[in-house]
Amino acid sequence: MKIKTILIMSVILFIGWLIMNNSLQPGIVISGAILSVGISMIFCRYCRLINDVRLTPKALAYSFAYIFVFSWALIKANLDVASRVIRPSLPIKPGIVQVRTKLKSKIGRLILANSVTLTPGTLIVEYHDDLMFIHWIDVKSEDVEKASQEIIGQFEKYLEVMYG
Repeated sequence: MKIKTILIMSVILFIGWLIMNNSLQPGIVISGAILSVGISMIFCRYCRLINDVRLTPKALAYSFAYIFVFSWALIKANLDVASRVIRPSLPIKPGIVQVRTKLKSKIGRLILANSVTLTPGTLIVEYHDDLMFIHWIDVKSEDVEKASQEIIGQFEKYLEVMYG
């Protein structure tokens, strides 16, 4: 077991504990800390994805920036899809495109795939190594490089710093 993995998982569980309990009473804080570390020590042998997390100030800053980038992409995509629903005369060109990611870590690719799928108008259909097949509501380009830049480019540059 890696200490880094246990530490990361403990912090995540402890923050979740504090949020769910909505209290900073000493008993709750102490029991949450003990449970978080205990659960992490028991189950972290299964946490292979967390090994790729980078604990650097730059990665932490990019993590916070990613929240805003993803939120902005989510807002834009929701407005785009809503306008297509309200005005059905808008042209759509649905199709499945292939994109290639530069991300090497499994957790980075997982977060990228979830980000794309959570953004309205795109849906991951299939995923193999560095290739993703995405159903896109309005295909702007079938070229792998252009489609990659259009769909995943905004997310990838942050995830690359965070996870590699």
